[in-house]
Amino acid sequence: MSIPDYQSLMLPLLKTAADGKVHTKREALNELASQFGLTENERKELLPSGNQEIFSNRLGWARTYLKKAGLIQYTQRGHFPQRSPKTGH
Repeated sequence: MSIPDYQSLMLPLLKTAADGKVHTKREALNELASQFGLTENERKELLPSGNQEIFSNRLGWARTYLKKAGLIQYTQRGHFPQRSPKTGH
């Protein structure tokens, strides 16, 4: 399987966050890599710059856009729960 683009990661990431628990980026990375059936080599594949793993980068962009849409919030660096629909927080 090829590495999914960030748009393909957004809904699965939102579903992961929907349990209301605080998640780390690493937990989400492992969970979604398993859901998408990524191999260890695919998970470790680097961007052309060689500075970051492609899958981690794409997950980061998915998180960023979900946050900008108000669907998740960051509680501290690298952690996120789903935004509460009742309070907006």
